[in-house]
Amino acid sequence: MSHRISLNNKAASTRLVVGGNRGIGIALVEAQLGRPGVSTVIATHRPTADTASLLELKRRHGKKLILQELDVTSDSSLKAFGSFLAQQPFGIDLAIHAAGLLHDDDIAPEKSLAHCKASHLMRLFEVNSIGPLMVAGALIPTQKRNHRFTFAALSAMVGSIGDNRLGGWYGYRASKTALNQFIRTMANECRLKHPRAAIVAIHPGTTDTDLSRPFQKNVDPEKLYSPMTTANRLLGVLEGVDESHSGQFLNWNGSTIPW
Repeated sequence: MSHRISLNNKAASTRLVVGGNRGIGIALVEAQLGRPGVSTVIATHRPTADTASLLELKRRHGKKLILQELDVTSDSSLKAFGSFLAQQPFGIDLAIHAAGLLHDDDIAPEKSLAHCKASHLMRLFEVNSIGPLMVAGALIPTQKRNHRFTFAALSAMVGSIGDNRLGGWYGYRASKTALNQFIRTMANECRLKHPRAAIVAIHPGTTDTDLSRPFQKNVDPEKLYSPMTTANRLLGVLEGVDESHSGQFLNWNGSTIPW
């Protein structure tokens, strides 16, 4: 796969990172701010999120970084976000949905069926599956029909049904599987409505973030990557995709992952 892409033959590129205030998300923001040819980076964050790191990047990069509140579980917030995107004069060239949930104070990956709780499962689907779908629903209608753009959602290898050999992690696995199906379905629709769009899911690899930290005990240190390493690898792949890759589930190295 090529790792270079000419985005609409423009000298400048507008990028969007959803969930850009922590983990892989903020690394993606920072990596793109330093990339030649990127004129604007839009980073979203939840209204209640800690934005100290984003504000520091804003201080350093000024108008190149735009901070935008977004709650992917709120209809009113998504509507306001769509209106904001419609005001961007040249559209979005690369959008990456980096927000996700594996665990919090109440939710932990289930080791067995007995640990599954309906409320926890619904929360995981709300954030990991429905959230990216709703963000795409706000973004894609604001893009011109022949605009060349990529919408990528961070998925996970454990969302692959074909790769599931260990079981467990019911909610996270299934919510990422649902996300993959949403991506494939959107890609099919966009082939008619936005024929130059690339709609993909991508696995970032195991990254040293708050999301993975409680589960790193058995991870080979050589296969545990820093957020910036992951961000640059993801960008190397995503900047090289085009409409021919739309609907695929990609690995961080550009290979495809079985559904």
